[in-house]
Amino acid sequence: MTNVNSVFFTKFETSTSQNGEVGEVCIANISPRERQIRMRFGITQFVISLVILGALLAFDVNPLWRLLLIFPFGGAAAGYFQAKDKT
Repeated sequence: MTNVNSVFFTKFETSTSQNGEVGEVCIANISPRERQIRMRFGITQFVISLVILGALLAFDVNPLWRLLLIFPFGGAAAGYFQAKDKT
């Protein structure tokens, strides 16, 4: 019978640093080009979100409409952190 963890999760290799500390090594699963694309997407989404936020503030729109900005800001955060963590 196959262990569920071995099927669904990637195990990380452990490494020992020069001072004897043991840690996990994260293996990148996307190419540098794909990381660049995700970073560009995250920055673009962030700028678009800021422009929309500025427009909502400038036109004095009901503050509840600002809650919808969680989606573009969330997309920006996802793109940035995926590029940063190489996943």
